[in-house]
Amino acid sequence: MNSSYDVVILGAGAAGLMCAAQAGGRGRSVLLLDHADQPGKKILISGGGRCNFTNIHCAPDRFLSANPHFARSALSRFTPQDFLAMVEAHGIAWHEKTLGQLFCDGSARQIVEMLLAACAKAGVVLRCGESVRQVTRHEAGFTITTDRQVAQARSLVIATGGPSIPKMGATGFAYDLARQFGLKVVEPRPALVPLTLSGDDALFRELSGVATDVVARCGKAAFREAALFTHRGLSGPAILQVSSYWRRGDPVAIDFLPEAEAEWLLRAKRATPRTTMRSLLRAALPARLADALTERLDLHGPIANAQDAALRKAETSLSHWPFQPTGSEGFAKAEVTVGGVSTAELSSKTMEARRVPGLFVIGEAVDVTGWLGGYNFQWAWASGWAAAQAV
Repeated sequence: MNSSYDVVILGAGAAGLMCAAQAGGRGRSVLLLDHADQPGKKILISGGGRCNFTNIHCAPDRFLSANPHFARSALSRFTPQDFLAMVEAHGIAWHEKTLGQLFCDGSARQIVEMLLAACAKAGVVLRCGESVRQVTRHEAGFTITTDRQVAQARSLVIATGGPSIPKMGATGFAYDLARQFGLKVVEPRPALVPLTLSGDDALFRELSGVATDVVARCGKAAFREAALFTHRGLSGPAILQVSSYWRRGDPVAIDFLPEAEAEWLLRAKRATPRTTMRSLLRAALPARLADALTERLDLHGPIANAQDAALRKAETSLSHWPFQPTGSEGFAKAEVTVGGVSTAELSSKTMEARRVPGLFVIGEAVDVTGWLGGYNFQWAWASGWAAAQAV
């Protein structure tokens, strides 16, 4: 079967669905292709099935990229309020959780259904379960050959994401296609991913399942959220956040008592000299964690027996406890990918490849990665919207 369209979009995830709906709404004929058996698979599993669809605190400085300014244009022209207006117009109830995160009251499926309804209204042709075999470029545009059809298009949009969560069908297809057209790719690596520990740090495996509020640091990045000990290492929101900044060999430091004031142990020694380090820590932390830290600090008996220097050292350790991750749990457990098609190759306004007219790259396939908490969805909506204005 041969057919012709104004735009062919590869990938029916968040960015692809948004781009298709918006381009179709501008009167473009659109074919949306995905090798998966249904659209929006990552949307459906996000936010525990309720889809953390955006974040009201979205700003360019909450995204990682070789060019930290690249995301500014798209994010400023399609904002969280713009997407929220779509959600409300579709009658989807929502609520705000911590740190500006917006979720559906009901199901993530409502977001997929909203986008599919917009695509249907705009006349988008959606084909799932269809794999791309070949893409070629010619004077009039592109020829896309799948296992079921040959389609012609003036514009081609790559929206196939990165390799995170391969069990959902994620691959590095976007990078292969980008390289085919001579576009540079920033080396992809797992992001928003649990970190693994071994050696002395592995002693903390006995705490598997214990979570507590911390400040996690890696380099200049610092996040205050929950950390979770696992049988393989460290997870939880604070760890997932710093994992995007972590490189092999980097230490991660944990402040177990972010509310503690300077010299709190010395004051406790003066006020309650007969108390113990174990009881002080148990008052602020889960018991198992408090006990493990006490053992490693090697401060037993009444704190009145400890030298002030030893207490100051303990304070420093508790506020900057070093872990040396040996790795991460990889793309299999990574929520997103850092790296991707280089922003130097793309227009920040239109997402079009500078040296390949008619070729656009959007969403996670681009070297733009947001923090945990709805930021990556907002980038998908904004970059998809930006490309749709230009195709």
